[in-house]
Amino acid sequence: MDVGKGLFERPRLWPVVLSCITAFVTIVAFSFVAVAIVRSLYPDLPERAALEGLPGLLAGSIASSVAFVLTALIASGSAAPASLRLVPGRETGRSLLLAIVGMLALGQTLDSLIVLAGLAHHGNIVLIRQALAQAAGPDLFLAVLVVGVLAGSAEEIFFRGYMQSRLVQRLPRGAAVLVTAFCFGVFHLDLLHGLLALILGLYLGWLTELTGSALPAVVCHVVNNALFTILAASWGAVEGREVNVALGAAGAVVFAATVLLLLRAAPAAAPESAWLSGVALRVWKRLRR
Repeated sequence: MDVGKGLFERPRLWPVVLSCITAFVTIVAFSFVAVAIVRSLYPDLPERAALEGLPGLLAGSIASSVAFVLTALIASGSAAPASLRLVPGRETGRSLLLAIVGMLALGQTLDSLIVLAGLAHHGNIVLIRQALAQAAGPDLFLAVLVVGVLAGSAEEIFFRGYMQSRLVQRLPRGAAVLVTAFCFGVFHLDLLHGLLALILGLYLGWLTELTGSALPAVVCHVVNNALFTILAASWGAVEGREVNVALGAAGAVVFAATVLLLLRAAPAAAPESAWLSGVALRVWKRLRR
């Protein structure tokens, strides 16, 4: 019985706080290395052009992605996918498709609201679009891999896979999703971009708890980033009040519909199957006999 009690003690919050600080410090350190590499590879380019252009964006994305993954692996104490909820959960092919559609619809709604609010030319997202506008051919393919696949996966591994998975063991689910989404926004180091990340993070966090797995959030984030990269390189931002009113309204309707469909499609699951794992789950079942 004492063993069971020990296994069910809620984990402390300070390791999660420490992991966030570690991730930030590691990103800063790796970014300095990335800057040095970019300057050595492009010595003829002005420093501002190299760092704010496509080379700087790709190098910075790689640096932050490596920092996030390393921190998550070290903080979790295990490289096993299950420790980061990177294993299939209750999602199905249909619900995963709905989740992706919901992510894209929410992203479009937010983009349209930014344009309608007159904020389309504010924040570091403008610099990201300008950097991606330089991508074409092999450079565009590399940008999709780095910004879409690598950065999208790494951020979800840390925030939803590690951070939120630990917080739900200590806090109510809603609070864990909110705190994780807030930290996700803060890490973007820009008020406007951070607000967008917070809102998207709330959706990704809700999706993770709905399915019991971080994999759907990873897929949604990767698809969203990859599509954003391709559109930014090919067409840029969508301007115009009328078109954004239409796109924003359509996105909001589609997003609301996908959320309702996801809720209806979500299979019922015992609370312990969602929050407990490994030995703890086996002990819990044994105690209930």
